[in-house]
Amino acid sequence: MINYDDFAKLDLRIATILSAEKVEKSEKLVKLVVKIGEEQRTLVAGISKFYDPVELVNKRIVVLANLEPRKLKGIESQGMLLAAESPEGELVLLTADKNIADGAKVG
Repeated sequence: MINYDDFAKLDLRIATILSAEKVEKSEKLVKLVVKIGEEQRTLVAGISKFYDPVELVNKRIVVLANLEPRKLKGIESQGMLLAAESPEGELVLLTADKNIADGAKVG
């Protein structure tokens, strides 16, 4: 269990995927450019077994915006997308079901 103060530290935002491409020499990584408000960021996610990069463009997803950047395969990932995993191992991105502005706070 975490307390509310710990939860409040998470900066969850709505983002639109502007572009997506497989990362060279990786079976599962996809490089995404997302728009969070007026800002564009690069995210790297292990989702290529579940999503074709072409299908990801224009999806509106939920991202953790205040995660410390981390390099994956030489690419700096500036946040993390949120997804759910089924007991069978299927991965599903968390998305917005209605049109809402990029950068909108989730909470």
